[in-house]
Amino acid sequence: MNGTPPPNGSQIPEEEKQSLYAARKKIYMRSVKGIFQTWRVAMVVLILGIFYILPWLTWGDRPAVLLDLAARKFYFFGLVFWPQDVIYLTALLIISAYSLFLFTAIAGRLFCGYACPQTVYTELLMWVERAIEGDRNARMKLDAGPWCGKKIGKKAGKHTLWILIAVWSGITFVGYFVPIRELLSRLPFDVSGWSLLFIFIFGMMVYLLAGIMREQVCKYMCPYARFQSVMFDRDTMIVTYDTARGEPRGIRSKKDKEKQLGDCVDCALCFHACPTGIDIRDGLQYECIGCGACIDACDAVMKKMSLPTGLVRYATENGMERGYNKAQMRQRIFRPRILVYIGILIVVTAVLLFSLFTRNPLRVDVLRDRGVMAREAVPGEIENVYRVQIMNAEEKAHPFTIEVDGLPGIYVSAPVEPVMLDAGGARMVPVSVRFKLPRAGYEQGMHPIHFTVAATDKENMKRTEKSTFMVPKN
Repeated sequence: MNGTPPPNGSQIPEEEKQSLYAARKKIYMRSVKGIFQTWRVAMVVLILGIFYILPWLTWGDRPAVLLDLAARKFYFFGLVFWPQDVIYLTALLIISAYSLFLFTAIAGRLFCGYACPQTVYTELLMWVERAIEGDRNARMKLDAGPWCGKKIGKKAGKHTLWILIAVWSGITFVGYFVPIRELLSRLPFDVSGWSLLFIFIFGMMVYLLAGIMREQVCKYMCPYARFQSVMFDRDTMIVTYDTARGEPRGIRSKKDKEKQLGDCVDCALCFHACPTGIDIRDGLQYECIGCGACIDACDAVMKKMSLPTGLVRYATENGMERGYNKAQMRQRIFRPRILVYIGILIVVTAVLLFSLFTRNPLRVDVLRDRGVMAREAVPGEIENVYRVQIMNAEEKAHPFTIEVDGLPGIYVSAPVEPVMLDAGGARMVPVSVRFKLPRAGYEQGMHPIHFTVAATDKENMKRTEKSTFMVPKN
């Protein structure tokens, strides 16, 4: 069209029309075997095993892992976290982010290929699909054939199992927030609306994203695929096709030595094995999730052709261009940016672990009672009233005493007896503090004091908080 709009009433020729959206071409991934696919299976089993098993573990008389939003307590085995412990979540997010940066800078999208929830659930649902409909060729034949009882049965069976997996995944997810045994005993009619809503949302995400959309999520929805290039450099290990060795490619038999061809036999198995439907022989593409399926497929063909494996392999751009071997590429792993990531991870992890191991399980907040600023309780004694919130983050009940200092003769008049707190319990305690005025009087105004809350049965479990004591005019 040369940039010139067509005259009024004219039509654009069909060959010049372009769609704004790419039409989806269904990907029929071929099942392959090899070292990298063995690792993928192991990671799927490990990650899903942890996800499905954790809510069922118990610690004493409660779930070992429970995010109790209603009580604002997070339980993780023997640890109890309160909203005031949000710093630990911050440190954990920093560690997760820098770990992702580190792994990406070293070996590309390892997280996407082996540990991403989208990848893990897609693998699980594809195992179901292959078990019911067969491998690549059988699925293509089934989809191309007419609808019949056999096809309807297989499709219905596949989607039924997908929905069951999705629903159970939703129940497991909610089981991290509500004790899963209690949740199951109340399903489906005696459970809260919020629990049902999140079971539905999580289940639909598993069914739609991992079962229906699959590679579309990785290609178009995932932001990581878009900004991964900023974390790559020429020494990042990525899935690479050895062009110098493979080209010119061509089909031939195992015994055919006369054709002057490269090692690539143009079987396209690397393309058929790719879960995102790319041809790695076209170079690195943002859709590549670094799963290594194409490597296993190609290595199997190379072994059958009695050719060296590694035509498609993990390698670096510098390694391919300069002919580095594996040892030389590994030597270039510890470059400046990698050392910076490792240094940050070591520091943040060390601080987090030190803080957890030296963590004081006692939390104390002191608030002045605004309704009673200061009063003369008995002749010669001024009384201030406070509200002291005590939180026992240990999995054991403790009695606590409350003491005060900062002014001569100041003391706690109530409560007199130790305050008992249950394991993981919290309590707001009204505290009356009295100050005996000296005969010469005392300067009016606010005076700094300190509250000390301590467990009577555990020496190092105590906390000191600042506050003020008001002395009114004489």
